[in-house]
Amino acid sequence: MTSRSSSFSVRSPRTQLRPSFSSRLSFAISGAERGQHGAAAEQEINEEIEEIKRYEILFALTSATLVKSFAPYAAGSGISEIKCIIAGFVMKGFLGFWTLLIKSTALPLAIASGLSVGKEGPSVHYAVCTGNVISRLFEKYKRNAAKTREILSACAAAGVAVAFGSPIGGVLFSLEEMSSYFPLKTMWRSYFCALVATAVLAAMNPFRTGQLVMFQVKYDRSWHFFEIIFFLIIGIFGGLYGAFVIKWNLRAQAFRKKYLSRYAIAEVTVLAAATAIICYPNMFLRIDMTESMEILFLECEGGHDYNGLCDKDKRWLMATSLTIATAIRIFLVIISYGCKVPAGIFVPSMAIGASFGRTIGILVQALHESFPDSKFFASCQPDVPCITPGTYAFLGAGAALSGIMHITVSVVVIMFELTGALTYILPTMIVVGVTKAVGERFGKGGIADRMIWFSGFPFLHNKEDHAIGVPVSRVMTSEMTVIPSSGLELKDVEQILNENRFQGFPIVQDRTSKILVGYIGRTELRYAIDRARRERHVPAHARCFFSPPPTSSMTPASAGPPVTFDAIASASGLLSVDFIRFIDPTPLAVHPRLPLETVMEIFKKMGPRAILIEYHGRLTGLVTVKDCLKYQFKVEASENPRGDTALEEGQERLWEVMKRVAGWAALKVYQASGGRLKIGALEQRIEAAVRSADSPLTDRLARDRIVDGTEDEDPGVELHDR
Repeated sequence: MTSRSSSFSVRSPRTQLRPSFSSRLSFAISGAERGQHGAAAEQEINEEIEEIKRYEILFALTSATLVKSFAPYAAGSGISEIKCIIAGFVMKGFLGFWTLLIKSTALPLAIASGLSVGKEGPSVHYAVCTGNVISRLFEKYKRNAAKTREILSACAAAGVAVAFGSPIGGVLFSLEEMSSYFPLKTMWRSYFCALVATAVLAAMNPFRTGQLVMFQVKYDRSWHFFEIIFFLIIGIFGGLYGAFVIKWNLRAQAFRKKYLSRYAIAEVTVLAAATAIICYPNMFLRIDMTESMEILFLECEGGHDYNGLCDKDKRWLMATSLTIATAIRIFLVIISYGCKVPAGIFVPSMAIGASFGRTIGILVQALHESFPDSKFFASCQPDVPCITPGTYAFLGAGAALSGIMHITVSVVVIMFELTGALTYILPTMIVVGVTKAVGERFGKGGIADRMIWFSGFPFLHNKEDHAIGVPVSRVMTSEMTVIPSSGLELKDVEQILNENRFQGFPIVQDRTSKILVGYIGRTELRYAIDRARRERHVPAHARCFFSPPPTSSMTPASAGPPVTFDAIASASGLLSVDFIRFIDPTPLAVHPRLPLETVMEIFKKMGPRAILIEYHGRLTGLVTVKDCLKYQFKVEASENPRGDTALEEGQERLWEVMKRVAGWAALKVYQASGGRLKIGALEQRIEAAVRSADSPLTDRLARDRIVDGTEDEDPGVELHDR
């Protein structure tokens, strides 16, 4: 009896050995699930979570190291790249198993590190990775790119559904933001995938509260028409927030790519330490972003109070603290989003909008209490709370999410599924509509679309209307590498393939007439040549045919049909090889005078690798998505010229300041450690400083070298930017 009752007693850490952290946290969670200890169990859980935060820098360091060492594609959100992949752009390894494994491991570490990043964008990435890895196991999807893209669209919907507990919102997000082509059958499959994912999440009950997300909330009071004025203010803030963050985050990304690409791990570690130091004094930045949204969304009635948030005496203190939290969080999101860890921007933006919206709600509530008899508040009932500040936080979160991503319908549905309040659909639509209108005044596309432009991916957005007014002949490439249908030897074809990096080659009757015969992709041509070399049945001087050879020109030595790959083993002595089965005899071709806008629509709807320009049967040129984008950017640059000299000079001055500060810190660390600890990236600066000071530690510079692990930079990870 004594031993049984002792299991429920609180043990003193001074008299007994302290159990491990995992056992303590498991004991506290299991006690809370059984309803034991009440508030004491919740307090114990919070104490253990606070202990986790002591290791934030270690979590950030581990996450960045995993990403840099094993899967560089696991960094960032992944939504921009997935949009390009669904549209037909090939990025080998981005949706592979290794990326899935590292992102699933590094994402919890990045969230636990306290960085101002979210998990919703990376959730979409590893959901799509899961779909891609599983689909590779079935021949039906492995050999059909169109069906694979349907799987990816459905998995993107499932990722958003799990992240927000919103299956319908996930489907609409995939339709509105991710997919350039979304037929009805893909919508049904996306719906089914999101439904199953949400059902599994609900069965797992991750928070042990029946909620799918931590900040899910219910409202039992309606709104008043006079509040629309304040809803408009929240919508304007959402649009301005999105434009401001997109502009300055792209500048931060440019600075990071130019100066900090070699110090990815050190950058993440410093960011985590700086975030912890900056956020600790503020009560709303000290806690997790999802927890802060849960607090800000709740009504004041029912005992939901956090450090006097609902206290009238602390109202102005809370408003000031929320305003400071909004400004600091915006700054942290600008410098954190894009660092080399799995990082999303959905939840950070929603937390910013929630803090601003709660501030507006507190001010409106104070205004109502100061002038309760005003005609402006005539619709308020006397004995019922008129203003609910939590609803303003809820609408602010939706406005910020819409402003940063430039999406509308999916945000309204996601916010509705989070609250279940039908009465707040109209305010949400008003706020999101105003946010969209304000955001469009400062630029087209959300941060995902701008990141596509910044990274230089060949992607034509289906939301943009193009009005260039020139024929495709102004954009096409006239100097092409073509392959004649006959007359080349195998070594000549192999030389063309090795000397050019094009993804395909037009087939013409001969180089003089340029009568179009077909088109062959680089992958198909490489496979055919490698198979011929591997089998060693075809010599290097064998004649290659990309169309049926004329019978009159065949010599006695090569009389008879040419060799196909199905008959290589039985006809190894013949001197001709037939590539007809590998070419596309009916490539997509257009007239030179076709408007460029029509060609761009063909690229959007059909997603071809290239479009050939044909005039009276003769090949006159070739155009790709990159050609269209280059001409579009050239026209935009000529219409809106801008000088980046001042920006580049400012970045250079900032980099010099950062180097001085880092050199001073490295020197202090080196001197404090007695010469045993030295940061490898700043070795020359420490060496010069120590030698100039005539320090006795100079002799130890040649040994005991400790580097930061960022020396082996992979130059092929990032694509060429603009």
